[in-house]
Amino acid sequence: MKTHTLSRDDAEIVYDVAEPEDGSAAHPVLVMIGQPMDASGFRALASHFPDRTVVTYDPRGLGRSTRSDGEVANTPRTQAEDVHALIETLGAGPVDLFASSGGAVTALALVAAHPDDVRVLVAHEPPLPGVLPDAEAAERALAAVHATYAADGFGAGMAAFIGMTSWRGEFSDEYFARPAPDPAMFGLPSSDDGSRDDPLLSERSSAVTSHRPDVDALTAAPTRIVVGVGEESEGSFTGRTSTAVAELLGTEAVVFPSHHGGFAAEDAPYPGKATEFAQRLREVLDTQA
Repeated sequence: MKTHTLSRDDAEIVYDVAEPEDGSAAHPVLVMIGQPMDASGFRALASHFPDRTVVTYDPRGLGRSTRSDGEVANTPRTQAEDVHALIETLGAGPVDLFASSGGAVTALALVAAHPDDVRVLVAHEPPLPGVLPDAEAAERALAAVHATYAADGFGAGMAAFIGMTSWRGEFSDEYFARPAPDPAMFGLPSSDDGSRDDPLLSERSSAVTSHRPDVDALTAAPTRIVVGVGEESEGSFTGRTSTAVAELLGTEAVVFPSHHGGFAAEDAPYPGKATEFAQRLREVLDTQA
């Protein structure tokens, strides 16, 4: 693997390139993106594609990448332009793109703006509450997570986030009547260290969850768009958003092994099924439209 830096006017984007072991170029380049996760989260999954050039990157302001635009918001359209510049720098388009969580939102913005960049997009569990039938309640639940983090810090905020994302079904009166989850239940700190810049729990990622996909542009694009959903995510927040996004695009969500981060290594803090996940991803990428 070789590490490179792409210089933008207002950011330095660090990315990694792993060339195929046999030196061939039989497959399109496979790019993997996340948000707020950086390139390190894809190591297990990338290792299962030794026959492809695999490219991973750190979004601006996260991991090894820096930004000088004076902003802290993780805006999908801004990140989409970074990924577009990366694909142009690689000179390898159209690429295959696996995108996770907020990265899937970035990827949808990318395909809408630059439809010729991507051959196949696998958008795995995009967190888009606005597409849900209970959108107003879902957005209220997410706002409550941000408010808890702003008031009480990381432990309380992450406990609230886990409680929200693990809730099954629509966000009902029963959901909002529940007591706040105890951080200790999840092994999280109860004390507040005073920081409020977490990219997941703060308002920095509000632009991700408030994004509205351009359905007309996406359905008109030559890109084959596959919305992925974890088999363990049925009925959960991102399980439901995945199903809803697929329906907007006139397709059905494709089931992948494990959960929201199911491509993680089995010894990761939140273990996934990387081998099985990679096999399913390969099947989806190799399927003819």
